[in-house]
Amino acid sequence: MEDLLALAVRAGEEAGAELVEARGEDITVFSMRSEKKTVKLVDYKRIVGVGVRVFADGATGYAYTNMLTREAVREAAVRAFRIAKAASRHTKLRLHPAECKPARGTFRVEVRRHPGEASIDEKKEALHAGEREAEEAAGRLLATTISRYGEAYGWRYLVSSDSEARVEFLVASMGFSVVCKEGGEMADAADSFGGTVGFEAFTGEHSPEVMGGNAARWALEKLRGVKPPVGKHRALVDNRLAGVLAHESFGHMSEYDFVATGGSPLAGKIGQRLGSSEATVVDEGVVGVEGYPGFRVPCDDEGVEARRVVILEEGVLRSYLHTRWTASLAGVEPTGNARAVDYTFEPICRMRNTYFTPGDLTLEEALEQLRNGVYACGTAGGQANFDGSFMFKATRGYLVEGGEVKAAFKDVAILGHILEFLRNIEAKTGELKVYSSFFGGCGKMGQAPLYVGLGGPHILVKEAMFGGERVG
Repeated sequence: MEDLLALAVRAGEEAGAELVEARGEDITVFSMRSEKKTVKLVDYKRIVGVGVRVFADGATGYAYTNMLTREAVREAAVRAFRIAKAASRHTKLRLHPAECKPARGTFRVEVRRHPGEASIDEKKEALHAGEREAEEAAGRLLATTISRYGEAYGWRYLVSSDSEARVEFLVASMGFSVVCKEGGEMADAADSFGGTVGFEAFTGEHSPEVMGGNAARWALEKLRGVKPPVGKHRALVDNRLAGVLAHESFGHMSEYDFVATGGSPLAGKIGQRLGSSEATVVDEGVVGVEGYPGFRVPCDDEGVEARRVVILEEGVLRSYLHTRWTASLAGVEPTGNARAVDYTFEPICRMRNTYFTPGDLTLEEALEQLRNGVYACGTAGGQANFDGSFMFKATRGYLVEGGEVKAAFKDVAILGHILEFLRNIEAKTGELKVYSSFFGGCGKMGQAPLYVGLGGPHILVKEAMFGGERVG
């Protein structure tokens, strides 16, 4: 593979390119889906190919091939060069790749048991174990169970005019969804875990039995829950919901391709205070949190080392996220945020692992400080808009009175504007959890799903808007 990538770089340079990046990958993908302890789907595939990007005369060209022959790879490099030359005749903004600290060497993943070593029967039994626990927890009110397992692993290679790297690729996830029914009412809930983890990660609090049981108990809570609140309330959001807000509502606004167009509310605000002193948001490639690693990105798809970027520091905007292309436009160093779903796509500005940094409260202390309000956990979908407004349906929500959880809500949704949310952050718990998943991911510009990580601690906010059916 690397010989073919080196050939592509030489071919592009001989044609007259300023810089050539050749990416290759060999990834195995496996997934399984079960319903009511019956396997409904088993999918297995292998993704192999080469993509070549060329910088020439202030423009780029991109081409790819899944034919791993010298002739096909050379032709892809020449085709990318021709595309760049054609684009350069029409572009009004001529840019050149910014200087960077190139990634070099081999970046391996260290896990105790590689997911590829576990048999299909073992994975099937894990799903069924979680479903059995869900059946027992839900009892006669169970309507259905759905369980999923997925993994992708292999190697990605990059050879360019100034870097050479080999990156081991790994993501694995397991999850359980449960629907409960009583009379004419239904409620659903889910629990899952994943990221750049070994098969040993699906034990303890992330075992199939615990996750399946959680999904069933949470569905029962919602089924028997009270009407959700409406209006503004003090709130505590959990690690997952905090991560969704960090990624969807704030992180995308910091990607410089969006900033450069003037469409981001963060444009021109470096050095300005946007949130409280408790609001710090980070994006980084490798998360050093045991048990919650997110998705590992040691270098980006331009061969730039994926350094840690503090986007928002104690409420003050410090940095945007950059590729070599956007860094050239801004006159700064690249941050290692050029990413592509696979070899068929050109890298664009994307997040890696985006999260709120932790504070020092325990969960019990946070609930006590909340006193009276809403405790919102997870997300079951929603929407984040370009102007910073958002609406996310929480997976679960609870009424808190006197610092104690009193009742579950049937459904609850949090909405508002991310800058207002940041200004209202009062305190944070001390634990940091960063999540990722084989299922789903970021979908920017149609490149989906791109594996990312998101998370944070529990976050206490003095006021947040909630939507739902008005009580009374």
